[in-house]
Amino acid sequence: MSEARKETGLMNATAPSRWRRTVNLTALAAVAVLAATGCTATADVVAYDLPAQSARYSFEAETNGVKTVWEYTSDRPTKADTPTSQPCIADSVVKDPGPCRPEPLIFLRYDLGLDLDNTAEAGGLHPITVTGYYQDRLSKPPIVTKVRVEASVDDGKTWRPAITGQAVGRPNTFTALVKHPKRDEAPGGVALRITATDSAGDTVKQTIPKAYQLR
Repeated sequence: MSEARKETGLMNATAPSRWRRTVNLTALAAVAVLAATGCTATADVVAYDLPAQSARYSFEAETNGVKTVWEYTSDRPTKADTPTSQPCIADSVVKDPGPCRPEPLIFLRYDLGLDLDNTAEAGGLHPITVTGYYQDRLSKPPIVTKVRVEASVDDGKTWRPAITGQAVGRPNTFTALVKHPKRDEAPGGVALRITATDSAGDTVKQTIPKAYQLR
């Protein structure tokens, strides 16, 4: 039994739309609605069985226009791997659920360096910070090794990579310099697309169509 737990911020509760070799999950506000036999869900947790053999899975969510796609490798747990203070939800709602552990999903936290009105200055290079993290319940989380930041000022028609590098002395944290055009060249504001990869080869790609406006 594996679990995907809701995180705060841009990550919200998700629900399975169909169950195959590849798992496709679609966000439905803050309530997980289940449509697959053998899975269980609460408002912030989706629990499901996996085949014994290792395979690559996809976990997709979209909330308030923000789309997130996780790609990760997983298999059926052979032993439980959760803190005793935070057992798997399946332990209380599924009869004989078997060993359970959280899935190694990468979550993203941002410092966009915006003013109080959620705007940034037009023209020049604008610094942002991206931090990858995992559920607290994951006993041995991987390390985020690479982050790619792309920006769009034409509603996602074209994307330009930002200069990105790892923050010194801050694990899992990266800084990027986003090039801003003049304000009248970006009337719809700035969209961001961030891709992170960890030491286990798992990835997350998050697209924020309206990250902020320029002033």
